[in-house]
Amino acid sequence: MILEIKRHWFTPKSTSGIINVDGVWFAFSLEDVARAAGVKITGETCIPPGEYKVVLDYSNRFQRIMPHILDVPRFLGVRIHAGNTELDTSGCILLGCERGPDAIWRSKDAFNALFDLLKAASDKGDTINLIITNEPF
Repeated sequence: MILEIKRHWFTPKSTSGIINVDGVWFAFSLEDVARAAGVKITGETCIPPGEYKVVLDYSNRFQRIMPHILDVPRFLGVRIHAGNTELDTSGCILLGCERGPDAIWRSKDAFNALFDLLKAASDKGDTINLIITNEPF
C-alpha cells in the first residue's frame, strides 16, 4: 500500500495537503509548520519530505494500536492520528474529510477509515509506504 501526502498549503501556523491511498484521493492532511531543510523546532515542525515505512503498533500516548511512521530523521514517535489544528500535533500527521485555513474537520471519520485500510493491508502482510512531497500551488 502506498500513502502519499502532497503538501500544497503553507502558512505561518500549519502545513496542509492531500492524502492519496494507492493513487486515489482519500483525505486532507494537516501538520505543523514546514521549515527549511535541517531546521527543527521540537513540537512545532512537520517531518521532512521523503519516503517512510508505516507500521501499526501500540502507542503509549493513545493507549491503542496506531499508525507509526518509522525512521524519520531527528523525530521520534511520529504517528498519523485525528486532530483539527496544529495545536493537536507535535510533528505528527493529522487527517480530515474537510479543510479550511489552518484546520481540518471530521478528523475521526477520516482517521477511522484510514485505519481500517491500513489494518487490512497489515493483516495481509502488505508493506505500507508513505511518500511526502512539498508541492505548493
